[in-house]
Parts: sequence; structure tokens; C-alpha cells
Amino acid sequence: MDRPRLTVDPMTNPDALSLQQRRQLAAAHLERSRPASPMFHESTDPTLEFFYHPRTLSVLVVLLAGFLYVALFVDPSNDMLNTKWGLGALCSVFVVVSIVLFRDGPFIRPHPAFWRGVLALNVLYEMLLVFLLFQSKQSGRQYMRFFDPNLGTVLPERSYGDNCALTVNNVWDGIDIFVLAHSLGWFGKALIIRNHTMCWILSITFELMEYSLAHQLPNFNECWWDHWILDVFTCNWLGIYVGMKWCEHFKMKTYTWHGIREIPSLRGKLSRAGAQFTPHDWTVYRWAPTRRFKSFAGFVLFAVLIMLAELNVFYLKSLLWVPPEHPLVIARLSLLFLFSLPSAREYYEYYSNPRCKRMGAHCWMLIVTLLTELLIIVKFARGEFEEPFPRYVVVFWSVVGAVLAAFSVWQFVLRKRFGKGLRKHKTR
Repeated sequence: MDRPRLTVDPMTNPDALSLQQRRQLAAAHLERSRPASPMFHESTDPTLEFFYHPRTLSVLVVLLAGFLYVALFVDPSNDMLNTKWGLGALCSVFVVVSIVLFRDGPFIRPHPAFWRGVLALNVLYEMLLVFLLFQSKQSGRQYMRFFDPNLGTVLPERSYGDNCALTVNNVWDGIDIFVLAHSLGWFGKALIIRNHTMCWILSITFELMEYSLAHQLPNFNECWWDHWILDVFTCNWLGIYVGMKWCEHFKMKTYTWHGIREIPSLRGKLSRAGAQFTPHDWTVYRWAPTRRFKSFAGFVLFAVLIMLAELNVFYLKSLLWVPPEHPLVIARLSLLFLFSLPSAREYYEYYSNPRCKRMGAHCWMLIVTLLTELLIIVKFARGEFEEPFPRYVVVFWSVVGAVLAAFSVWQFVLRKRFGKGLRKHKTR
């Protein structure tokens, strides 16, 4: 998307300019005063230029006012409360500084500062994970009590595979709050992935992962109808269907943005304000994994990262003794959704655009976060999962790996050579 171009003389008397000319002049000034993102050209929204003027002094005053309130009115005798306030203030300062200094990401709605704040939260979460990585398993479990005194105790794991007869009562007993979580989760993943086929591949792959890891996590031990009827063809299908309908709506929508001042009616102004929280434009993800080997490898890597994000939360809550319905788990899932939206956009840009030579900050940070979670799981899992992988699991995934390797060799090596040989033979 091209940047706004200045079509008026900047030395013209401002009073003689029309509203549209003043808007162009302001947008051009803002574009000159801000560094551009290396991958995504448009970093400001000219229809709301008021919100894109520097507000660093205002932010400084608000931040200092908040510190002053805490310093004067918070009880200093409660050490635990002081620690929580101090850590909260530390995180607030980091987020504010990041919003002011970080580079813009791929999205400009509702505001580039919002996504700079999301990146700052990702950095803070990574710092917490790095700290946790250097603790013992017992210490890590006790540190959870800092967030909730009720944590730090062994949790009973619920198994869903005790009675697998396909009856109405058993199916009804299998429906709980996690049914809604499945649908909401796949609705969010559809908005992230933006590809119907890939969503279904990942949905089925996750169920196969549950089969493979049921000997380690008892809540993966589900009945066959729970895996395929409730999960895949009911909850996951509903989430994917609604999510892809949203994607189709944003894809076909005509994006004609008018400034709030140009809209005469109050209802129109409110509608325009609500539209600020919708995408400025929409990019359809066309993965095309069979086009070249880099595309195939990038497609597989993206699927692995999605599976890693899915599985990490189950292992972390099991190893750290956090109930699945606890706000910490919900907060982690919500934050990961926010982290993933700009990360997937940057990953797709790096994946599909030959001119893009480096990965965006959101994407890089999320990959580091997922790998750090994996390192914590590997460290804390020592002595927890003594039962070896069943033989059929090892054989199945070995076959899957062999098929992927054979396909890549055929598609990107042998087929090209055979194709060249056939073309030479025909020319003779």
C-alpha cells in the first residue's frame, strides 16, 4: 500500500487550503517524522491524524501521576502488596517505553501503539519464562502462589476415556466448558491462519497428537467419539466455519475510510469509531506449499509452531499444577492469540515475499517464546513421564516423517529432473 503523497505546496497559507489538502499535508508531515517499517509501508492512518501526533510528554505526566498516587496512598507495611505494586509498575514502565520507542508492526488498527504494546507484553512474558527456566521444578510450582495462593498443590487429572459407549448420556456428560473453548480456539486460529485447508489439517493433526500423548497427559485420553464427533466435526468445525466466514467478510469488504469529521450524522460517527477496531485492509494467505521447497518447509514449520503453541499450554499447566480453568491459563491463551495475529502476518510476508530478507519482530519474538516454553517443559518433565512412547506411536510418526521426506524429494528434486529430461526428449 503506497504512502500518502503530498499534492499541495507546503508553503501555502494553511487558511486557504481545503480540508482534504490540510489532511494530505498533515499525513505527509507525519510520514516524514516517523521511521517506516521495513516490510509494511503504511504505518499511519490519515483519517485520524489527531491520534498520530506525538504524545510523549502527556504519557510521561500520566505515568508520573500514577507513581505519585502509589507512593502516597498505598500501604507501605504490606511487603507482598508492595512487591506486586512494584512489579506492576516495572511492567507498566516497560510497556509505555516500548510503545514510545518500538518500531511499528504490520497492523495500524486500532492504532500502531496498541500493537507495539502487544510486542512489549510478549517481551515481558518471555522474560518471565527465562526466569522460570532457571528455577527448579519445585520452585517454579511455588512461584505460581505469587499469582494465586491456592496454587502450588497437586491437581487431579480428569480422564475422558473411562466409559466410551456411544450413548446420549455419555455424550452429554462429555460436554463441558471446554467444548466452548474448542470452538473459540479454532475461531481464533482461523483468523490467524486464514486458510480453510490448513485449519483442517491442523485440527486433525492435533487430535492425532492427543492420541500419541495420552500416556503422558490423562486428559488427552478421550473416547473415539469425543475426538472425532465432539471435537473435530462439531466444535472445531464450528469455530473454523465461523472464523473463515469472518475472513471472507473482511476479504470481500470494500475498504473506503472517511475521517470522522467528514461524517455529518452522530450515528455515522459512532459507526466509524467502531470500525476503527476492524482491519484497515485484509491479506488472504495463499500458502502454496508445493510451489518450491522453501514454501514446503515454511508450511511445515508454521504447522509445527501452531502445534507447539497448542501443546505447550497442556504440559505447562500439568507440570506447574495450574488448573485448566484458572485465569492464568486463560490469560496465556488470550495473550498468545494477540501475539499470533501480527506474527502470522509477518511470517507470511517472510514466507511469500522474496524481497523480504528478515523476519519481523513480532514473529521472531513469538518463536523465541514458544521455544522457551518448550525448554521449560523439557527441564521440568524429568522424572514426570516415565512411561515410554507406545510402539504404534513411534511407528506412525516415523511413517509420517518418511512420507514428508519422500514427498519433498520427489516434488522438488526428482520431478524437476524428470521434467527437464522429458522436455529435452520432446525437443529432439
